[in-house]
Amino acid sequence: MVDVAVLSQDLLAEMAGYGRTLVAFSGGVDSSVVLAAAVRALGAGQVAAVTAVSPSLPAAELDAAREFCAGLGVTHHTPATNEMDVPGYRENGPRRCYFCKSVLLDTANALAADLGFETITTGTNASDIAAGFRPGIGAAAERGARTPLADAGLDKAAVRAVARHWGLPVWDKPAAACMASRVAYGISVTPARLARIERAESAVRGVLGGAVRDLRVRDLGDAVRLEVDSELVERAREDHAVGVAIRDAGFASAPISVEIFRSGSMNDVLVDSDTGE
Repeated sequence: MVDVAVLSQDLLAEMAGYGRTLVAFSGGVDSSVVLAAAVRALGAGQVAAVTAVSPSLPAAELDAAREFCAGLGVTHHTPATNEMDVPGYRENGPRRCYFCKSVLLDTANALAADLGFETITTGTNASDIAAGFRPGIGAAAERGARTPLADAGLDKAAVRAVARHWGLPVWDKPAAACMASRVAYGISVTPARLARIERAESAVRGVLGGAVRDLRVRDLGDAVRLEVDSELVERAREDHAVGVAIRDAGFASAPISVEIFRSGSMNDVLVDSDTGE
């Protein structure tokens, strides 16, 4: 087993020569470790974070991102992005993430040019690189973004280990993909659709209480699938308040099913060999 102290030093060594660095910061564990590493390697004055603000980012995630940046003493830029103006994103095909990441990195590159940052980084880790079909990674690479976690060989488990080693409050934070990932491919992504998903997830968390960790409300168009931790599936199926919470959030007539949470479950429909699924 590789020592976590060695892993963290490898990451700092990777970033030490980056110069002034702008971190594409979602607030998740991966980009949080990149941001913390940049501060440790370069100093807070040489680092800033940029978080794209749009309907696909839950308000609670933006608040947490702001708090994390403040704790590190780094400037946090929060430009509004307009990925829904891009047909390829709005139409929600399998390459939706390509268009989303393109908008984010184009925004970050413009900001870097204006403010004199030499390097832009993302939170892509070694597990992401090995996962196969990740069109967003390609969009970032096309725009010159660096991937210090992947380049230092840190996979998802190693990233969390480093976060815990450094005492970062996000070390055990559940994965939090963007809201658009809850919408089935081929169904148009709209602000209203994303807003009702966010309302539904918040409401269901309120019903289930602190016991819930991973939770997704999947908008399937003519139906809704709630995914929760395996130990909560039966409770969610039997608790009438769960269904009421989802319907009151805006899914008034759609049938609701409850399944075990699986990250990336919406990709099950991607059977084309080009996707690697």
